Amino acid sequence: MSRLHPFVAGHYDFLEGGFPYSAGVIARAGAHLERVRLKTPLPVAAGFEAIAAHLRSRGLPLTALCAAELRSPQPFTFAGFHDFNIGYVEVLKSWGLVRDGLNPVARSNVCPVFDAPREPVFHAFSYSVPDAAAGDAQGRDYVVAGSGEWPEDQPFPAGIVARGDLSPAGLAHKVRYVLDTMQARCAGLGGQWSRVTAAQVYTAEDFHALLGSHFAKAGLTPGGLTWQVCKPPILELDFEMDVRSLAIEQVLLP
Repeated sequence: MSRLHPFVAGHYDFLEGGFPYSAGVIARAGAHLERVRLKTPLPVAAGFEAIAAHLRSRGLPLTALCAAELRSPQPFTFAGFHDFNIGYVEVLKSWGLVRDGLNPVARSNVCPVFDAPREPVFHAFSYSVPDAAAGDAQGRDYVVAGSGEWPEDQPFPAGIVARGDLSPAGLAHKVRYVLDTMQARCAGLGGQWSRVTAAQVYTAEDFHALLGSHFAKAGLTPGGLTWQVCKPPILELDFEMDVRSLAIEQVLLP
């Protein structure tokens, strides 16, 4: 299991991930998290500017940013994904978020099948807000980062779960792995799985046959499961998810 690190400047803890993003974040005592979806997605540079302006309007530091949701035109090659992430992480460094080589900001970055953007854009972001009335450890807000069906400690692409297998059995194997990853990351954060308020599925494949056996069984259907018809960000991946537990969400209109 990844290590949980404190990020005191941001009023949240994060589950250690890789270079581009953490595996998830959870509010520290005395804080809650909020999510903003952009009604009109913004190219990454303009998106960072909009996030900075929003945080300033709330009287919050740039280090309050804790999660990002991106949309890209099409899946990257493995090398192309790394190259894209270099510029993204440089901004986080300039904001004082990346320290001692650790990136605390959770992320998803997926590729819409329909109405895809012309360039990578910000779709949504989350941030921390000091709140003396925030709940106990298990009741704290959290965001679990997106994950596809590739264990990141395994070689790519050979380590992809059920690589290239979109049969019912292959898709079920992929879904089971990703659901297990979501639950493991939630546990690693110290969050409460039963408090999930939103679960997003990113795939171009029809997973309807697995709703009862996998998603309902995992307790993800009472609050509504959101299917974003998107592909994961790297070629050869077919299924991704993220989950969160947030009480406050809003849409930022143009």
